[in-house]
Amino acid sequence: MEGDAPAAVAKGTVCVTGAAGFIGSWLVMRLLERGYVVRATVRDPGNMKKVKHLLELPKASTHLTLWKADMTEEGSFDEAIQGCEGVFHVATPMDFESKDPENEVIKPTIDGVLSIIRSCVKAKSVKRLVYTSSAGTVNVQEQQQPVYDETNWSDLDFIYSKKMTGWMYFVSKLLAEKQAWEAAKENNIDFISIIPTLVVGPFIMPTFPPSLVTALCLITGNEAHYSIIKQGQFVHLDDLCESHIFLYEDPKAQGRYICSSHDATIHDLAKMIKEKWPEYYIPELNGIDKDIPVVSFSSKKLKGMGFQYKYTLEDMFRGAIDTCREKGLLPYSTKTHENGQEKESFPDTTKAHENGKEKESVLRQSQPKNKQTAK
Repeated sequence: MEGDAPAAVAKGTVCVTGAAGFIGSWLVMRLLERGYVVRATVRDPGNMKKVKHLLELPKASTHLTLWKADMTEEGSFDEAIQGCEGVFHVATPMDFESKDPENEVIKPTIDGVLSIIRSCVKAKSVKRLVYTSSAGTVNVQEQQQPVYDETNWSDLDFIYSKKMTGWMYFVSKLLAEKQAWEAAKENNIDFISIIPTLVVGPFIMPTFPPSLVTALCLITGNEAHYSIIKQGQFVHLDDLCESHIFLYEDPKAQGRYICSSHDATIHDLAKMIKEKWPEYYIPELNGIDKDIPVVSFSSKKLKGMGFQYKYTLEDMFRGAIDTCREKGLLPYSTKTHENGQEKESFPDTTKAHENGKEKESVLRQSQPKNKQTAK
């Protein structure tokens, strides 16, 4: 795996929710390497297709146990959290195609974090709860600012009025984090939220991560996601997981922390992919201003604690593309050298799952056309 793992020393017991997913599984791997005993919650521990990648991790046989839990069931996390010193709440429904977003995405996200806070209160052993929030809680508003920091919050009315791609996810994370802060304060829980921007990199889960549906949309031709990366910010999956452990272990940590290492526009990404992966056809981005400004997410607070990012933007995309290719989730080429026409098709039924919830991914299932106009 990428990065040099620190030498493992005996650590305490922690719980990771959404452990089968993109972020959760990589975090479990890094925690095991450090010597933590990990209780990983998943929706269906008996479904080997969804948990095999966890059970095959180094030290899993001695330091990892799987626990059945569901964010829609009150008290579902009580048992897994009982006796833990730390909890990493990563699980989140991430279904951009939901037909019932209020009940399938928004309500479970809010209920889930509040239920976990109640489980932490009951356990009496939890010293810190680390919550994986989202950039969607920070900068979804009509006019983009040049720089965002932890004091910024997205505009709920604007999100509901526009209902852009991913709107239900932005609403769910915004409302969940705000209510979590209130509940944590009321119950005297040491609570930290980490705000990742778009997470990109290699992965160990078996299916296409929802985050990469967005990150790789220029390759797959999924125009609905162009708006998310138009003025984008990015972080490597490994840097994000390292930041979770770093902040969990630092007694001085408090409040919200943005975790974002690179800012880039959609034109910057298109240029990089064309240069580094010329075998992929990248459409002309007609209709998107060539001079759109970069929008930055400041990691000043996190870096001020002593955290250092390790990876470049190219590292992130190389890790993601290589892993997708190895798992048969992405073709090796979408054009021939002769005429730029399509060469390989995308898998017909790529599925994505997060927190054990499968859904048809929003990867475009037809091949890229030669000319496209960005929306």
